[in-house]
Amino acid sequence: MIHPTVEEVRAAPKVLLHDHLDGGLRPQTVVELAGETGYPNLPTTDADELARWMVRGASRLDLTLYLETFAHTVGVMQTHDALERVAAECAEDLADDGVVYAEVRFAPELHTEAGLSLDEVVEAVVAGFEAGSANRAIRIGTLLTAMRTAARSLEIAQLAIRHRDNGVVGFDIAGAEAGNPPTRHLDAFHLIQRENFHFTIHAGEAYGPPSIWEAVQYCGTERLGHGVRIVDDIEFAAEGTPRLGRLAAFVRDRRIPLELCPTSNVHTGAAPSIAEHPVKVLSDLRFRITVNTDNRLMSATSMTQEVAQLVDEFGFNWSDIQWLTINAMKSAFIPFDERLDIINKVIKPAYGPLAL
Repeated sequence: MIHPTVEEVRAAPKVLLHDHLDGGLRPQTVVELAGETGYPNLPTTDADELARWMVRGASRLDLTLYLETFAHTVGVMQTHDALERVAAECAEDLADDGVVYAEVRFAPELHTEAGLSLDEVVEAVVAGFEAGSANRAIRIGTLLTAMRTAARSLEIAQLAIRHRDNGVVGFDIAGAEAGNPPTRHLDAFHLIQRENFHFTIHAGEAYGPPSIWEAVQYCGTERLGHGVRIVDDIEFAAEGTPRLGRLAAFVRDRRIPLELCPTSNVHTGAAPSIAEHPVKVLSDLRFRITVNTDNRLMSATSMTQEVAQLVDEFGFNWSDIQWLTINAMKSAFIPFDERLDIINKVIKPAYGPLAL
């Protein structure tokens, strides 16, 4: 079977479930917004050098150090106009990369330093997504993220519910994982569940199976943000035969989606390299895996790049890419009939001739 080229991958419809708004700004936009908003702390005002600085800063094999780079992007995203612009450009960039459905997440509590209310922050971002998606072949759902290191998760869950009919499709928690277990935020997750709403939890990135276990069995998460460390619950015999531990077996049996982000996982030290990333192992074992960007600026990546490197490193073909894409669309937080519509009218017609 002929393997797809980068340009062919870019043209094919892709689905993205794990992308951070504050991790995907255009470098030139960061520079311009810093000037407009008076943000004084950029390490450089040269856009190309700033892009390189971000990647260097994020590639320190430690999630906590990785997160330090976000001070600058969040720092310039404190006004309505800035938030709307960043969201619009995000939609444009994803559409240009062939993404037909995306769930983009951000933490409203980080964008109130200049006086915006939480509701105003959400309204600005949703307006930006709508503007950037207009007349483009992409749909964007917004995920509201609470910081697991703070104590506002219930408030953010309530915010997500208030905006559930205006572009917000779910709730999330993120931030430094070690020492900040998801069970600290049970009241937020229980509220989301009682309201028949959706949520995902960052788990199994910087911390292993215990974090995943709490997210699944105590919090009831629908998806695992990253979840890459589930591989720690899989043993391999000398001849390579895998044996799943009880947690890994449960996650696979229940078809709990893994929001894998290969390049980011290498940058944060969750995987030693793309070649050693467990995406192929988890794919072969038929976990419900999806492939995502996480932070396009900090990891200098795109959905095209994430998929293309699986082609190059592991020999993924069109059938594999279609499987990943449908996995992601099945796992999205929009209604079932709308997911099915995108699968049957957009994804399958495009991949059908390619996967032969």
